[in-house]
Amino acid sequence: MRKKQLTSIFLFFLFFVFLFTGCAHRPVTPSQAVSEDIHRDQDRQVTTDEAEQIPSDPDIIEDKSDEDFFEEEFEEKKIQVADPFLPWNRAMFHFNDKLYFWALKPLARGYKAVAPDFIRTGVRNFFRNITTPIRLVNCMLQAKGNAAAVEFSRFVVNTTIGVLGFGSPADKYPRLIPPDSEDLGQTLGNYGLGNGFYIVWPILGPSTLRDSIGRAGDFFLDPVSYVEPAEASIGIRAFDTVNNTSFRIGDYESLKKSAIDPYTALREVYLQVRENKVQK
Repeated sequence: MRKKQLTSIFLFFLFFVFLFTGCAHRPVTPSQAVSEDIHRDQDRQVTTDEAEQIPSDPDIIEDKSDEDFFEEEFEEKKIQVADPFLPWNRAMFHFNDKLYFWALKPLARGYKAVAPDFIRTGVRNFFRNITTPIRLVNCMLQAKGNAAAVEFSRFVVNTTIGVLGFGSPADKYPRLIPPDSEDLGQTLGNYGLGNGFYIVWPILGPSTLRDSIGRAGDFFLDPVSYVEPAEASIGIRAFDTVNNTSFRIGDYESLKKSAIDPYTALREVYLQVRENKVQK
């Protein structure tokens, strides 16, 4: 109960700040593309290759081999968002960077070495299945009826025939191909709210004021949030992160190698990808 009360207070505080800091963002002229592709939608099933969310922290950078991705992304307008907490953001970027190399990457490597591919894929399917409420509710909030119907149908099929979601038999049906993943940050953007300012959270990675509010709201739609005790919930999320990272080892390293300033590169990619998702 105390955890829920604290979360509600945090959500109210963020919303209050959001109203009084201004939330507009504006495009600037296109710039040279970053040359390496490091991202694919982590919420997608194994059968889909559409690029989606670029993190923040290294643990959510997805695998994709096409080097033209960033060139295509950055040929579009670049999104300019205020970065008033630059010292904090850079410090948190470096914290997350060390966390990846010193803890997450070694754990993911060890896990990958002992867990067969079908086990890791099943775990990824399971976590995507149980987070259906987040996508389903946000589809409905955006009046995306067809996408909401697909999300609900996939949940029913994968939970039953797919044995609690470890399998993904819905992928066999063309009409049940996963739609674009939706979250509350996208919903707020769809309603016309801008990014606000850019912020990097420890462990969670890059975000904006709008997406931080959205993430807090999505917390209440995620079944894992209601697992007790809180330590168990944290452990489940950590396991999901390690499992996802085991599919993407090496991508973050490629990004750092190709970027003159990895902090700036991640910020620009994150903002561009989020903007593209809001516009869909």
